[in-house]
Amino acid sequence: MTASTTERDGLSTDVAPLGAGHLEPVAMARAHRHVVTKALSEFGHERLVTPAADGGPADALGRTWWSLPTAPGVRYRFAARVLPLEHWDVDPASVSRTVDGVDAPLDALALVDELQADLGIPDQLLGTYLEEVSATLAGAAWKLHHRRADARELARADLQTVERSMTEGHPAFVANNGRIGFGLADQVAYSPESGAPVRLVWLAARREHTHLACGEGVDEQQLYAGQLGEELLERFAGRLRSLGLDPADFRYLPVHPWQWEHRLAVTFAADVGRRDLVPVGLSEDRYQAQQSIRTFFDLDRPDRHYVKTALAIQNMGFLRGLSPAYMRATPAINDWVAEVVTGDPELVAGGFGVLRELASVGYTGDAYHRMAARGLRSPYQRMVAALWRESPVPRLAPDERAMTMAALLHRDAEGRSLVGGLVADSGLDPRSWLRRYLDAYLRPVVHCLLAQDLAFMPHGENVILVLRDSVPTRVLMKDVGEEVAVFGDRPLPPGVERVRVDYEDDVRLLSVFTDVFDGFLRYLAGVLDADGLLPAEEVWDCVADCLLAHRDAHPDLHRRFDLFTPEFRHSCLNRLQLRNTTQMVDLADQASSLLYAGTLANPVAGHATRHR
Repeated sequence: MTASTTERDGLSTDVAPLGAGHLEPVAMARAHRHVVTKALSEFGHERLVTPAADGGPADALGRTWWSLPTAPGVRYRFAARVLPLEHWDVDPASVSRTVDGVDAPLDALALVDELQADLGIPDQLLGTYLEEVSATLAGAAWKLHHRRADARELARADLQTVERSMTEGHPAFVANNGRIGFGLADQVAYSPESGAPVRLVWLAARREHTHLACGEGVDEQQLYAGQLGEELLERFAGRLRSLGLDPADFRYLPVHPWQWEHRLAVTFAADVGRRDLVPVGLSEDRYQAQQSIRTFFDLDRPDRHYVKTALAIQNMGFLRGLSPAYMRATPAINDWVAEVVTGDPELVAGGFGVLRELASVGYTGDAYHRMAARGLRSPYQRMVAALWRESPVPRLAPDERAMTMAALLHRDAEGRSLVGGLVADSGLDPRSWLRRYLDAYLRPVVHCLLAQDLAFMPHGENVILVLRDSVPTRVLMKDVGEEVAVFGDRPLPPGVERVRVDYEDDVRLLSVFTDVFDGFLRYLAGVLDADGLLPAEEVWDCVADCLLAHRDAHPDLHRRFDLFTPEFRHSCLNRLQLRNTTQMVDLADQASSLLYAGTLANPVAGHATRHR
């Protein structure tokens, strides 16, 4: 018997199977350094803290020394440079902390506690935010302990290998991996970075208490036959008949296994008990969780749809449920957006597309929905629903492959960048590669806004890059139903009206300035600059080239909206989470929830009048 193993009552008490091997000092120290570095960078960017220049020579990248007092006797010191858009490029290895002049270990939880007043975290939510930070630390340690994929090799990998190899999550949020509700076994079984195959739980839900919405070209029979197969459908029907139930009285609904075990079999026990919800079996196909954690890709039949499920864990400022009521219009919204996109010659020429959410299903026969009849809203009304989204695989030519756009910001455990691998493999110089990427991504996003009054949420996880010879040639947008917005007074079908918003022109432009410039290209510029591929100023010069080319092709579209304005409002994401870590924004009125910290200088402003 080893030193870590004893016997009691005939049962082994070996600590090895407890699943916490990643929670060891070396991995946790690296995780703390990573999160503290990110906090210094992002809190500085959002002007929540103001580091002071601290002298000392610059390093090879031009980083100089800065210091930040966070509490009486506590000081952080680090080397950093401030790139365009006030992007704090902090050297992780340089970060140090002293307490009363004595070196102290980096501790992300202590940093948040020290800065609570500066960060504006309400006392009653401090514990919740600390829990999300702690979970983010645990997730980072798990990835450091288990994942060693070389970023240059990953640059040549397939879609799902890349998807499960991502380590950072949303680049702006410090607490971006909360997953409150997941335990150690859940991390291994269901996390995107684990990449473990999952079989979904299928329920039969009584038809009179469900709503199924299908998009154009989809009906109930075709949906279930195409995604499950006739043999499995007959097996499910046999299960219902064995209980004395008529299969015609039910619809089928896919459920996350965690949701079944922790929510439906407990919180909805009454519905299961009266057989309004009936577990009928597991999927035959194996699925892999995507970065968005509640969405699954079919590993055995990649041509089949993504499945997005409700998952009642708290993650990054939201309980990750799905509303049956909200999703009734989702297929219709997707159909309309797809029609707009395929009807625009510019978008068609650029290969821009959307992955339609083709069908949604939700159950409303529970006690929590009876509350809704009295106007009461509750997270419990978002726990039994699912939708199906097109897979990108059928859209790929034999010489194409797909990759999440989030991968362009990825660094492996040794600091190597994936985008560096793509540029090297492409044979193009970095500027040419970047311009091809911007033409595939930025140009259609701008065109949608200016020509169609249409704004997406085009962050890294929501965009699928299509590559040929390691060069992005076009993009596919996803998560359309929940995050698309239509401006202005253009006619909309009745079921699509909910996506219309009425914002001032400067707020409309934030869909480019905040979501694209500040939310993604700021980080990409930092990676390209730090790797010596392209200086940040030249990255923004290339962005300006892309915008000017679109302006030359469509001058009328640019007369109302000035993408080269000297500055724009500085919309801050961490401030939202810090204000209310349980619900960052009102999804029905997101613009009114935004928090600003003055303005940012537009990094392309100086390029507006140059001759092409």
